[in-house]
Amino acid sequence: MAEISVVPIERLELTFAPGPWSFAERRRAEIDSFFAQMQRRRSGVWNGRVLLMRDHEIAGPVLRGRFFETDYASFAAWRAWDCPDDRVFNCFAGVALQAGDGAFVLGAMSERTANAGGIYFPCGTPEPADVVAGAVDLEGNAWRELTEETGLSRQELEVDGGWHAVMALPYVALLQRARARQSAAALRGRILEFLAAQDKPELADIRIVRGPGDLDPNMPAYVRAYLTHIWAGPG
Repeated sequence: MAEISVVPIERLELTFAPGPWSFAERRRAEIDSFFAQMQRRRSGVWNGRVLLMRDHEIAGPVLRGRFFETDYASFAAWRAWDCPDDRVFNCFAGVALQAGDGAFVLGAMSERTANAGGIYFPCGTPEPADVVAGAVDLEGNAWRELTEETGLSRQELEVDGGWHAVMALPYVALLQRARARQSAAALRGRILEFLAAQDKPELADIRIVRGPGDLDPNMPAYVRAYLTHIWAGPG
């Protein structure tokens, strides 16, 4: 993975440009075998359709990129095999949830999910439903994931304008900060109640992060880079 940078972004211009993925076609049998083994280990994994990005650029305050559609099995294999096609990027968006007392609130993924044990902000891989009139709506994707995973809605949060793009190529994480009125403890309690009412929640726990001492090895590099950047800034 290349050096990580955190870049302020004001606007996303992301388009859908369908086309074949030579990696998925060339290694189909290996991918199918890999994914069958993955499903035996993780009961919550299924082979849906997802979007990956090609040909991205940052021009001033704008991130531009083109997305194509593939199956989750091919994406999961590409990711597990150290991303062998370097023309493809995993670009996704999430909401960086901050409590009223300044702490950040993150989710710990359930053991039944593909990223079991991972600790990060609510987010998800883009999917075909996120394509609207030829554009890829990652903002809509991020807020849908937040509501599905925590029960929180955009209307009850104070949302920062713009994004931070965490460039950890081939990963591009787009994070939009949103602040709740409640304290971190109250927010955690509310989300845990929401999770307890679900049959198969994606999250197993909620973690409160107040400073560098709370960083965890199970947090992806992009999460640690984002938090470090925010803590080093003016607020």
